[in-house]
Amino acid sequence: MIDVVRFHRTGGPEVLQIEQSPAPRPGPGEVSITVEAIGLNRVESMFRSGGFGAPQFPSTIGYEAAGRIQALGEGVEGWSVGERVATLPGLSMEQYGTCAEVILYPANMLVRSPDNQSAVEAAATWMQYLTAYALVAVGRVAAGDTVVITAASSSVGLAAIQIARAEGAVPIAVTRGRGKAQRLLEQGAAHVIVSDEQDVPATIMEITDGAGAALVFDAVGGQALAGLIGALQPRGTVILYGELGGTQATLPLQPIMFHGLTLRGYAAYELFLDPALREAAIDYIRNGLASGKLQPLVDSTFPLAEVVEAYRYLEGNTQLGKIVLTVN
Repeated sequence: MIDVVRFHRTGGPEVLQIEQSPAPRPGPGEVSITVEAIGLNRVESMFRSGGFGAPQFPSTIGYEAAGRIQALGEGVEGWSVGERVATLPGLSMEQYGTCAEVILYPANMLVRSPDNQSAVEAAATWMQYLTAYALVAVGRVAAGDTVVITAASSSVGLAAIQIARAEGAVPIAVTRGRGKAQRLLEQGAAHVIVSDEQDVPATIMEITDGAGAALVFDAVGGQALAGLIGALQPRGTVILYGELGGTQATLPLQPIMFHGLTLRGYAAYELFLDPALREAAIDYIRNGLASGKLQPLVDSTFPLAEVVEAYRYLEGNTQLGKIVLTVN
């Protein structure tokens, strides 16, 4: 028997339960993985709270994990039992939730973990960098570009700072409180805007000497989106990948029309719709890890038994970087 995290109703972290279940057997095209670490993401909190509608109960949860292949299903080639792997995001958490001691996962949605990367680091890599890779794949970020990054202290925000730096761009981090400002500078932000204290669009214009930002990488959305659009340079782009500030926004149409601005929605799973784009993203991240330009920052780890406390910490917004569950 193995431990599996499930929930039987939507709600806060307290609805999560650790239950005993028989170890799963891989079906065709699947592998079973002995899990060593599980990366936590806000998409799981939205899923658990009913943000995507009610799942079929009881539901599993979890969007990424790292561990070792335990068994191969029928038709799986190119993988071996015992190999260290990490999961790629984008699958249904009801079918392939990763919060468990042993999980099933499609073999074509795995990557090999680098030899010098721990399981905790591997579980803190692929969701955040594949999301932040939007700066390259969608934003075509270039040297000298000013890139505004909201929710900058999140794992995705920090990944975006690193990618912007790697491409020679100038990252401006936006964070709500003063407490994280210095650490964001230490993590590579060229400038930090504290949104609880400063007018974000006005400060962007001040930093850029009135030119505006080339790119905005936005996890917040909501009514603040209008101000970010107004702080773009002509032909600038907002990449919207989250809705922490709400699902509705009133947008200024004249700047969008007359300055040729782009508002582009993005989710990491779209990379997997194009095999060439998927491989380019994976290669980019692998090369960044190997060069040291990309280095996942882990804020804290919790044992699987403390999954409720771990999600409470995630949703408390005090972390800088990734929160990871460890599995013995």
